[in-house]
Formats: sequence, structure tokens, C-alpha cells
Amino acid sequence: MHDSRRTANLLGATALALTDLALGGATEAAKVSASGAAALVSLTAHPGLSVTELGRRVGLTQSAAARMVDSLVADGLVERRASPWHSRMTMLHPTRAGSQAARKVLAARASPLTDLVAVLDEDDQRTLDRLLSTLLTRLYDEVGNAQYLCRLCDRKCCATDATCPVGQAERERDERVAPA
Repeated sequence: MHDSRRTANLLGATALALTDLALGGATEAAKVSASGAAALVSLTAHPGLSVTELGRRVGLTQSAAARMVDSLVADGLVERRASPWHSRMTMLHPTRAGSQAARKVLAARASPLTDLVAVLDEDDQRTLDRLLSTLLTRLYDEVGNAQYLCRLCDRKCCATDATCPVGQAERERDERVAPA
């Protein structure tokens, strides 16, 4: 009989080690905090977010998001622009330096992950892809926020030759809750 606790423990150790490697490199590459790195990646993928929405996507309260944005603005990575739709609303956009920093974040995040996956042969990589897609779909059911779950994802990489499992889970949830 298989000990699922052992498998869960191995998964936890792997996840933590990968997080340390990926986040450490990503934050060092852009010289920002983990939430700042996620904010730059999110804003590069979806420019024009409000501070509140950006905070939601990176897992910060509105006040913490405002402080993070102030820091990113001071560093010349993000700029505030008046909303064309609402006179009192400010939209956030990455500057050219912010977009470059986001690319550095994604490259630094990808490097240890790609190196680790490379130790697997092609069949094992396909199996891991399938298993991770299953796990991410389940995690989406738990988290319920694709933007938060994928806050440091390389969106082009995930959806170029395949369907993003998190995006698919969100579409399926939306179909289930949509009025008929």
C-alpha cells in the first residue's frame, strides 16, 4: 500500500525548495520584493489595473498594495495614470523599466524550474505536465482566483502550445455559475 503522506511530504519539500529558488532569483533580478515582482508581472500582462485590483491579484490588502505601488513608482517601475472612465480612479501601468524588470523576473524564475525539469526524460516531463495540470485545477478550486494563482506565471509560455489548466478551470467555473 502506498503511503500518500510520504508523497505529500515530498511534494511539500519540493514546492518549498522551488519557491525559494524561483522567488529568490526573481526578486534579486528585479531588485523588488516578492509582491513587487508579482505586481510587475501582473501589470505587464494586464496594464491599467487599479491599486485595489492589483493588490487582489498579488494577495495584498488595499493599504499594503498602495505602499507597494508607492515603492514601485518611486523606483521608476510603475506609473499612475488617470482613468479615462472615472475621474477619481487611477490606473497603474509599468514603465519601460518596469516591463524590463518583469521580463527579468520571469527569466530568473524560469531558470531553476527549467533546470530541474530537464533532469526528467521526455515521457516523465509529459507525465509531470499532466499531473501538475491536475493539481493546478484542484488548487484553482481551492483558491478561486486565477490571477492570484498565476501571479508569477509566464502566461505566453503556459498557453502558447497548450491550454492553461488554471484558465480552463476558471472558464469551466464561470460556465457552471452563469445564468442560463
